Amino acid sequence: MGIKVSRILHAGYVLESQGVQIAFDPLFENPFSRNCHAFPNVSFDYKRIEQERFAAVFISHFHDDHCSLESLNHLDREIPIYMYCLFDEYFSLLKELGFQNVHSLQLNEPVFIGPFVVTPRRALDEDVDSIFHVKAENLNILNVVDSWIDYETLDLLKKTSWDLVLWPFQTMREIEVLSPAQAEPASRELPPEWIEQIQELNPKAIVPSSCQFRMEEWSWYNKAFFPITYIQFEKDISTVLPNTKVVRLNPSMSVYLQQDSIMPAPSLDWVHPVGEQNVDYEYDDTLIPPATSEIAKHFAALTDEQTESVLRYCRKGLLEKYNAMEPRQDAYFEVPRIWKLVLYDHRGTPMSFEYRISLEGIKIADTKSEPIGWLTEVSIAKLYAALELGESLTSMYVRINDNIPTQSVDIMEDPLLRCLFNGAVASYQKAQLKKIQSRA
Repeated sequence: MGIKVSRILHAGYVLESQGVQIAFDPLFENPFSRNCHAFPNVSFDYKRIEQERFAAVFISHFHDDHCSLESLNHLDREIPIYMYCLFDEYFSLLKELGFQNVHSLQLNEPVFIGPFVVTPRRALDEDVDSIFHVKAENLNILNVVDSWIDYETLDLLKKTSWDLVLWPFQTMREIEVLSPAQAEPASRELPPEWIEQIQELNPKAIVPSSCQFRMEEWSWYNKAFFPITYIQFEKDISTVLPNTKVVRLNPSMSVYLQQDSIMPAPSLDWVHPVGEQNVDYEYDDTLIPPATSEIAKHFAALTDEQTESVLRYCRKGLLEKYNAMEPRQDAYFEVPRIWKLVLYDHRGTPMSFEYRISLEGIKIADTKSEPIGWLTEVSIAKLYAALELGESLTSMYVRINDNIPTQSVDIMEDPLLRCLFNGAVASYQKAQLKKIQSRA
């Protein structure tokens, strides 16, 4: 029958050949990564998932929408886990969860699992990502996950005849939504380098892969985060590769991949579609983002103790962290600047802190007469979650420099983001493990 290819969710897949199943980046959560809601919507049968005996699980990288301990917690601990990651902490967490057969993937070194040969290849950001060449029954599948391919890797990959490519079809605007007032307009088409690379690969079939989610129902991100539609993806591919079959795989859907065909197959019986499945993204470049004070009203109130812990961080911990880090690399901060940090509670009420940032470091500003050179706004609930619960940047709804021109400075140089995320390793997974252990 060839290889059965089944979609779980987002970048999650199950491949089956000769009765052997292997899984890639499995997610059994909805929502996952706190505010990523399956799109189209699904639910999971956890009793059935816990009966699955995958021959191996492969994890492409450590991001929490690919390496989730809450999802892995549903799997038998005898299943081998193969992960591409440069940080030992993640392997230790997997072992602490109970998986002892845990392996670090090495680029270009194949792993043999029954009829499958799985070879991790270098992605553009090799410190983070990997992509997978999967071979079985003389069929070749390229799983690009949600990475970008560098041209040296492309030169290697284009030597193979690809039967199926799983290609990330969304460019996503996770940085642009942090500072919408300064963001450039989005392109609704696939990036030219993607088109060029897909042409070089020339697959027989391609799946618009990854990015199978939306944010909370109320979120303005839903019309500002995803500029490319399924319809546009198929149009762009069909234009340059008319003989390549574009296959949409919604969660649970499966196909049989054979030498000269790709046909529908029985769906995964432990992923249950909910509601309309052939939905598509909508992007609105005229959308006016709501104020952060309004966004903050969607989040629950903190306790007095939680509030005080955040305020204590803003008065002391943040300064200690910032001054312990390497100096900024951006010329914008070579002159002293006043940074204003505004926290909003569940009522939208602001609390402000002002700091003076210079080459010597950071300190509380002793005057409020100077102009603001940098502005960061965020819900106090989300800042607490980032400090204590491993909240990721994508779900924090941080707003940077609304109406404050900064001469195109990299907004990832934001002082709060640097203090929260520079050098932070496995914060999300550590919080997950703590939660899992508390339920035991």
